[in-house]
Amino acid sequence: MSKARNDKRTMKILFITSTRIGDAVMTMGLLSHLAKRHPNASFTIACGPLSVPLFRAFPNLDQVIPVRKRPYDLHWIELWAKNVSQRWDLIVDMRSSFISWFLFSRERRVYRFWHCSKSLHKIEQHGLVLGLKTPPDPKIWTAAEDRKKAAGLVPSGTPVLALGPTTSWEGKQWPISRYVELVKCLTAPSGIFANARVAIFATARERKIVQPILDVIPPENFVDIIGKGDLLTAAACLQRCNLVVSNDTGLMHLAAATGTPTLGLFGPSLKENYGPWGKCTGIAETVIPAQDLIRQIGQTDETLMESLTVEAVEAAACELWERCAKHRMKESPNVPSPALKVVENT
Repeated sequence: MSKARNDKRTMKILFITSTRIGDAVMTMGLLSHLAKRHPNASFTIACGPLSVPLFRAFPNLDQVIPVRKRPYDLHWIELWAKNVSQRWDLIVDMRSSFISWFLFSRERRVYRFWHCSKSLHKIEQHGLVLGLKTPPDPKIWTAAEDRKKAAGLVPSGTPVLALGPTTSWEGKQWPISRYVELVKCLTAPSGIFANARVAIFATARERKIVQPILDVIPPENFVDIIGKGDLLTAAACLQRCNLVVSNDTGLMHLAAATGTPTLGLFGPSLKENYGPWGKCTGIAETVIPAQDLIRQIGQTDETLMESLTVEAVEAAACELWERCAKHRMKESPNVPSPALKVVENT
């Protein structure tokens, strides 16, 4: 890749990323890499409407262009029309669209079919687009206002267990009744989160869905952030939690990107490609193999997560918790960690 130009004109980079939140989060390592390599560049980011808030605090941002899906791929024509008058120094297209070939650019990097190795995680595949052998970890930029709001929603003190119990597709939905049992197990006197606070990440419309979980959380231990704030507020709140247990969703990838220990629950999706990324992440998966579940997609409207037991998730959470505590101790042996205090209760 060419080095940043030394002339007086600001380097202009167009970064085309995903519609879905989780997929967009997984490309943010490349964005971080580009920002470090070209610190004075101006970035235009094109993404789906739901992902727009992710980039609000990106320090090199010129503008974010929402790409709203249209019939006959007309959304790409609209994006082309908005950018054809610009002369770009670099276009990075993670959507494999045709648009980058019809815009003026000194250099193009496009996610192609040969990057899609089933043996590689999506983040590793993304690294290949820029020729990186070691892919950069996704990074989430939050603003002071996000962190201030998060401090009000998730005050310091007793450790916080966070749950991402909802999903937009029923097939990936671990039953709410099992989240109820998981909360009881982890916060019981003998649990790794004995008497801990519990935060539920969900939209305001999903409150009724998660109400059975709320019913088993003592009011004084419930951290109410349901429907409060956008994605960056959620990210700042996740950073203040101690462990996240989530379905395979955008929230799971967001949590992992913040560095908070994250356990993803997997069934009809490939953990090898879509598992949470990072040193302090883990997976609990169904007994029925993912490929068998994937073949059932479209045959039922019910969850495909039934073979994942509460006991399996609890065991995976305990293993991840202890592993992350050891990692913290190794990285910062003299820094007190709330994680270590909870482990001592086991």
